[in-house]
Amino acid sequence: MGDVDDVLRQLRRHPDVEAPNLYAVDAADRLILDVAAEALATAEPGTVVVIGDHYGALTLGAIAGHDLREVRVHQDLLTGEVALANNARAVGSSDRYATHPLGSAALDGARVVLLRLPRALAGLAEIADAVARYAHPDVVVYAGARDKYLTKSMNDVLAQSFSEVRASRGRQKSRALLVFGSKPAGDPVFPVRDRLADLGLEVVAHGAAFSGARLDIGTRFLLEFSPQMKPDARDAIDLGCGTGILAVALATRRRSIRVVATDQSAAAVASARATAEANGVAGRVTVVRDDAMSCAADNSADLVLCNPPFHVGAAVHTGSAIKMFAAAGRVLRPGGELWTVYNSHLGYRALVERMVGRTEVMGRNRKFTVTRSVCGLRDRWQ
Repeated sequence: MGDVDDVLRQLRRHPDVEAPNLYAVDAADRLILDVAAEALATAEPGTVVVIGDHYGALTLGAIAGHDLREVRVHQDLLTGEVALANNARAVGSSDRYATHPLGSAALDGARVVLLRLPRALAGLAEIADAVARYAHPDVVVYAGARDKYLTKSMNDVLAQSFSEVRASRGRQKSRALLVFGSKPAGDPVFPVRDRLADLGLEVVAHGAAFSGARLDIGTRFLLEFSPQMKPDARDAIDLGCGTGILAVALATRRRSIRVVATDQSAAAVASARATAEANGVAGRVTVVRDDAMSCAADNSADLVLCNPPFHVGAAVHTGSAIKMFAAAGRVLRPGGELWTVYNSHLGYRALVERMVGRTEVMGRNRKFTVTRSVCGLRDRWQ
C-alpha cells in the first residue's frame, strides 16, 4: 500500500482550468475513500468501479491505499479523464485502471462503486439505473459530495434503483451516502426524447447532458438570430453543443452547411449524435468529444456558435469561457463569425473582442446578451 496523502497532494486539474481557488482534491473525495476503506481492502481485482471522479482523487487514492488492480472508471467530462491519465502517469499507476462508457462494460460484476454525486438529478438517475442494472446484486455504492450540493432529492432518486440509502456522519462540510439493495431493473428510461414543436426538432438527451431534452432559454434566445449568422458560411462549429440543438437547427435550416458539434461531456456527445440522427441530418453534423475544439485545425471554420458556461465545477469562474473564446479566435477564418449568448451581468463583450475581433451586441433581454464577433476585424482605436 502507498501513501494516499502523498498521492493526493500531487494531483493537478490540468487540462482543466487551474487557479488558486480551484482544487484537484477536496474533503468529499477523502471522506468517500475513508467510508469505503473496509470494502476496498477486501475487494477482488476487477470489482471496483469509480464514477464521476473529478481529477483522479478517488481512483488513485483507492489504488494507492489498497494496492488495487483492474479498477474501472467512468468520467463524463473529457478534462477529468485526461487529468486522471496525467496524474496516473505522475504517480506510476497508469496500468491499474481503464476507462469505460457508462454501461455494462464499466459495471458488469462490480461490487464496490465509488461515486462523486453529480449535481444534475437526471445524471444521477442514469448512473443509479446503470449500477442497479449491470453491477453485482450485492453491489454497494459509496457516494459523496460537499454538503452545499447535497439535496433530499438525491436520496429519492437513488431510492428508485436501490432499497437502502444511508447517510454517513458529516465531516469538513461533506457527507457520504451508503447505497445498496439493487432493485430489479425495468425498461431503460434514458436517453429521454422530446419534441420541440416551435422548432420542429426532436431532442434526445442522456441524463448528464445540459438542460436535458428541453431548450434552455439562452439557446432559445441565440436561435432567434440564426438568419443573421454569416449567410455564406459553409463550415460551422457548435462549441459546447450539449444535446446538439444549435447544430441540428442550423443544419436543418441551411442545406449546404456542414456542422461540427463538439463537447467534452460524453453524455452530451451521445445526445447530440442521437439528436442529429433523429432529425435526419447526421450526414452533415459530425459530433466530436473534445475540449474547447482542441482537435479543430486553425482557420477551419466560418461560423462558431457558443453558449459558454459561467462556472468551473462549483466555482463561479470565467476560465472556461476564456478558453472557449481563445479557441474560437484560433479556429475561425479571417472574417468568420463567433455568435455568443451569455448572462448579461458577466460582461463578456470586451473579453471576446480581445480574443476574436470586433464585437457588437446583437440583442439583449432581461437576462441574456447575444454578440457577434468578426475574426480578425478590429476597430480603429484598438
